[in-house]
Amino acid sequence: MHPTKHHFLVLDGLRGVAALAIVVFHFMEIVQTDITMNVIGHGFLAVDFFFCLSGFVIAYAYGNRMKEMGALTFFKRRFIRLHPLVVLGSVLGLLAFLFDPFSAASGNYSIWQIVLVFLASVFMVPYPVMEDRYFNLFGLNAPAWSLFWEYMASILYGLILYRLTKRWLAVLVVIMASLLTMVACRSDVLIGGWNGETFWDGGIRIGFSFLMGMLIYRAKWNIKNRMGFLGLSLLLGLAFVMPFFALNWLVELLIVVFIFPFIISLGSATRLESSLADICSLFGRISYPLYMTHYAVMWMFGSYVATGPAKGELYAVVVGGTVLLFVFAYLVMKVYDTPVRNYLNKRFAGKKRLSSPD
Repeated sequence: MHPTKHHFLVLDGLRGVAALAIVVFHFMEIVQTDITMNVIGHGFLAVDFFFCLSGFVIAYAYGNRMKEMGALTFFKRRFIRLHPLVVLGSVLGLLAFLFDPFSAASGNYSIWQIVLVFLASVFMVPYPVMEDRYFNLFGLNAPAWSLFWEYMASILYGLILYRLTKRWLAVLVVIMASLLTMVACRSDVLIGGWNGETFWDGGIRIGFSFLMGMLIYRAKWNIKNRMGFLGLSLLLGLAFVMPFFALNWLVELLIVVFIFPFIISLGSATRLESSLADICSLFGRISYPLYMTHYAVMWMFGSYVATGPAKGELYAVVVGGTVLLFVFAYLVMKVYDTPVRNYLNKRFAGKKRLSSPD
């Protein structure tokens, strides 16, 4: 396998497609509370795609350099990659909580309770205490639950996982697939991990997908094809918009265990149309800022929906809000995330410029 920027641009683009799916799913789960009637009811599975892609890219980016680099430098680089947007997402969530024009929920909390929730969010300490926010692990920025598990996966990778042979990696994948099967069968919808009650479901979800991503790279499971970015985007999108079935848990399990790894195997070796290279690059760079900054709006949108607006008005807000969040994420990337990471990389991690998204 000879991965190149050309190949990985498709994976970057697919990361952006998954991030957009998450945004639309979060809008629509507020509009349509019955998840089986949600037009993108399986959009939450984009998180599992993120986890698998993360394992693949980290194995590619750091696997051959870990001994030379050392765990400390690796941890610094992962922290710099992830944490600036953790902080910004927490700040945006706090501002939306305090100044929500459609809700006065912040009045139910003391200043010290709000400070504790904010500090827990900034320092990535799960703190599921906000009942009116369904006991999210991170009440101010709900998607941060997956970042918590990304941190855990990075720590394990820097200490242990990069040392594993392909055989042991495959054994762990089988074990985690078995645990994931039990979680899916028990819950029927593979959406757990975001709140206190389902905390360990998140660990199992990333445990399988991250390890599988590593195995795809290490085992050289790249499948040459001509589907390109558009074809693979369609395949990925179908996983999010498919209907719900009687054995829904089994269908979602098959998507996570087989379809997402298959898409990454295809995406690592497909041909990319030159006209789409810039779009894939943009989608890859904007995906993480979009993921980590959009949920402050979702809390306010939920308060707005509670006022009883017309359905047509709601859908117009969903479309317009998705576009505006994409634009806002682009500004965050240009004005905040990239400059801050460039500075921190140069100052603390010995890097002169940013690499492609990981």
